[in-house]
Amino acid sequence: MVQIRTGRRTFRQTTGAVGAVALLALGAAPAVADDATPEFAFGAFDPIKGVKTGSTFEVPATFTSTGTEPLDKVFLSYEVTRGLSHTDLPSNCLRYEVPSYDEAPSKSQAVCEFDQTVKPGVVYAPEKALTLKATSHALEDRLRMVVEAEDAGPDENASEPVRGTAPAVKLVERPDQTPATDGEEYGVVDTTVSTENTADFQVTGAQLTGKVGDTVHLKVAFTNAGPAWVLGNRDTSAADVRVKLPAGTTVTKADGFCDKLATGSYSCGTSQSWVDEGHGETYDFTVRIDKKVDGAKGSVAFAGPDRPFDKVASNDTAAIGLDVTGSGASPAPSASPTSSAAPTPSAASASPTGGSDASATTGGGSSTTGGSGATTLTGDLASTGSGSVLPLAGAAVAVVGIGAGTVLLARRRAAQK
Repeated sequence: MVQIRTGRRTFRQTTGAVGAVALLALGAAPAVADDATPEFAFGAFDPIKGVKTGSTFEVPATFTSTGTEPLDKVFLSYEVTRGLSHTDLPSNCLRYEVPSYDEAPSKSQAVCEFDQTVKPGVVYAPEKALTLKATSHALEDRLRMVVEAEDAGPDENASEPVRGTAPAVKLVERPDQTPATDGEEYGVVDTTVSTENTADFQVTGAQLTGKVGDTVHLKVAFTNAGPAWVLGNRDTSAADVRVKLPAGTTVTKADGFCDKLATGSYSCGTSQSWVDEGHGETYDFTVRIDKKVDGAKGSVAFAGPDRPFDKVASNDTAAIGLDVTGSGASPAPSASPTSSAAPTPSAASASPTGGSDASATTGGGSSTTGGSGATTLTGDLASTGSGSVLPLAGAAVAVVGIGAGTVLLARRRAAQK
């Protein structure tokens, strides 16, 4: 379903409110907001489905200026995620490539300039619809269109612009279409583009070997073998990988992208809400071998929502074996201390590696090698271990707010006197 964004209008309203408070604090009257800012409304736009990899398709965008005055120029931009690419771009359009940053996937943006009069209340559309191409790794991609009276400029992380080479296009009126009205879509429309493709999610197990009492490392992996990349919902993990340790072992340190579900059982996520083809996560555990248990075996497998794009089920589960060398007898307990001196803290209480199946909190990790500390995963992206920073930040904000209120109160009382 198309998601409507009203970010620019909300930003203006918020800015106006903050400015008004500042003016009141200085004893001045706030200025009247400019209501003449141009606004636009897109026509109805449905999600695009059934696209074939390697094929091109048109984006039939229409819009209406909902202002009261004619405009001399408008800018129409098309932003797509990495499974889609721009093709046959007109010469009055510039294309920018924006890499992934701040938990947002990479994208390609084309901004087209139409240097012509746009009358209010009239439906307009490019005389030739913009075309996009579905790449070999397309699956579920996002398309955002924005129409503005001024060029907002490229993203600060964008590449140098590349101008289109196809003939320039202009806007044409569509008198047969009903104008969109203010109160529907405010110059921004978000939708999805679904391509018929697959992505093979697979897991890799491991073999643990050692003597009773040894501490060993366990590395298991999740990989998207493609051919498509997979873009999930915002702020959620792209996969849910369940790791179950063999009986007779204890986890002394869990991977940073894994959350403990029960003794020896973990749910592991991903560093981002998407996973590119050929990439994934490696989960690293520190495990102590406590005793030999005949036939002990663990597993790594997918859980969570269905994956209709994954047509290969044979690699969705892998084993974690355990080979205990030596006699297999548990080490004898150490003798009780006979000294009357006060006991000193044990290594178990001082070090995160001495607990019983406890996960150490040491921060996050990269998107390809897993994390280095424990996190809390509750269906969202792995936590980065902010701890008590947020409550302290909230307290700081509250103190600033109280201070500002005190200054206002003092000024008001002075004015009354």
